[in-house]
Amino acid sequence: MAAIELLGVTEVYSIGGAQAVAALAYGTRSIPAVDKIVGPGNIYVAQAKRMVYGEVDIDMIAGPSEILIIADSSAPPEFIASDLLSQAEHDPLASSVLVTSSMALAEKVLRELKRQLQKLERERTARESLRRYGAVLIVRSLKEAVEVANSIAPEHLEVMTRRPRKLLPLIKNASAVFLGQWSPEPLGDYAAGPNHTLPTGGTARWASPLGVYDFLKRSSLLEFTKKGFLRLAGPVEKIAEAEGLDAHAASVRIRRSQGK
Repeated sequence: MAAIELLGVTEVYSIGGAQAVAALAYGTRSIPAVDKIVGPGNIYVAQAKRMVYGEVDIDMIAGPSEILIIADSSAPPEFIASDLLSQAEHDPLASSVLVTSSMALAEKVLRELKRQLQKLERERTARESLRRYGAVLIVRSLKEAVEVANSIAPEHLEVMTRRPRKLLPLIKNASAVFLGQWSPEPLGDYAAGPNHTLPTGGTARWASPLGVYDFLKRSSLLEFTKKGFLRLAGPVEKIAEAEGLDAHAASVRIRRSQGK
């Protein structure tokens, strides 16, 4: 509400859930229909957005939360375990993955996970998430770790290595990248600044986080002089005739006859 006040927003509706998506897409007596619906939600919201796409535009179909951590032997195992749990506590469908070149670190992280799990209020959810979608992957090198990350294209990618920026040029597919052991994912959730409506489910291969550019659109603009038209008219007419679109060809032909 404070942000709304600062932005000067004058129209606000206190609604949520799949029913809010329907109201915004089709309009009601009290809520006007919109052109675009954005933002995260539960599985019902995600499916509602999928159903109204085409009637309105949407940002993305966001799935369960994900984190992938690339780490070497320098990373504190307690930091890694807590960050994996920060996503696991969201949802039994959330995914928490560690990719490391250090077997010793992997073993320490597993011990830390067991210890920290016992202290969580949402232990049952986190435990189920780790059981179903948690993983620790041992790789031969950090370069191989990045290849794994690029293949998975995670929502959140943490890099806890001695020189995290060295790996940054190799990272191609990740919605949000957190460099170094002092950049945990919750900072991105609550305070860091970048929008945290992020592509999930591997869609970071081709999609980007929600941003200002999602509210921009463009139109093509064409304007020809007679000379410019005549330069293209012949090829266009031939292509139209080859496709059997006589009216297309005639649209050009009639101008050619006048232009000459």
